[in-house]
Amino acid sequence: MVKISIIICAFKEPDGVRRAINSFQLQPHDEILVVAPDKETEEVCKEFESKKIRYIKDEGVGKPAALNLAFREAKGDILILTDGDVYPNVYAVGQFIKVFDIFTDPEIGAVSGRPVSLSPTTTMLGYWSHLLCDMADRVRKESNSIVCSGYLYAINRKAIEGMNMPEDILSDDAYISYYIQSKGFKIAYSSSAQAFVKYPTTFSDWIKQKVRSTGGYTQLTQLGLTPKNAMRGFKQEAKEVLTVFGYSKGLKQFFWTCMLVMARVYLWIKIYYERKIKHKSFKETWVRIETTK
Repeated sequence: MVKISIIICAFKEPDGVRRAINSFQLQPHDEILVVAPDKETEEVCKEFESKKIRYIKDEGVGKPAALNLAFREAKGDILILTDGDVYPNVYAVGQFIKVFDIFTDPEIGAVSGRPVSLSPTTTMLGYWSHLLCDMADRVRKESNSIVCSGYLYAINRKAIEGMNMPEDILSDDAYISYYIQSKGFKIAYSSSAQAFVKYPTTFSDWIKQKVRSTGGYTQLTQLGLTPKNAMRGFKQEAKEVLTVFGYSKGLKQFFWTCMLVMARVYLWIKIYYERKIKHKSFKETWVRIETTK
């Protein structure tokens, strides 16, 4: 019998953690591990009387360290990872199990879920979030080499045996994905396993979030972990420029798409400067994005 461990990493997101636990309790699982350093999250876990829910206090030094701790504590054969500021649909775990089928396809090391934006399309940043989520969905469906979405994904424990993730990794989801692929495992995709996400509402927060996540790919390249067919990178994005304009409907959305293209160019310049010239540290780059909470 395959055991399922659900891991929720959080930091001062009590409402989000409560909502995530409520959703996962309705789905197949053997344990729910909530990894966080704060008292607020611990108190939320105490609200639930289920013995399957366990709070694990981490040192508050970042998500990679929290995940390393969770991997040591989890007892499951399948590990389902998510964050405290998002929540899954009620079919997520079932869809992962359906695609995984660990007994019939042992080569699958992980299954990525699909982020779905909760932001309104009536604002520029909200429109950007929907466009980027839908583009990522299309790329994951068409690509032979994908990266799991850190908002929601499932891992075959065997695929991460021996892994000790550096605690200064900016894109933990990409690091884990590349590690799994380096061990000869495949990464599958389930667009039906969905995580509902609130995206940044200010350009400042948008840049901070993207520098942290997208910039992490540059960091992994320096570590020699980037696969031959990388899912994300400046060259990959440049190839998709014409495709994104086909997403817009009407003059206003066309203008917003133009702004997105310019913002992405600015983002890559900023990433290059911070990672390769200024050599900013993990602590300087990993900042809390308040408008997503």
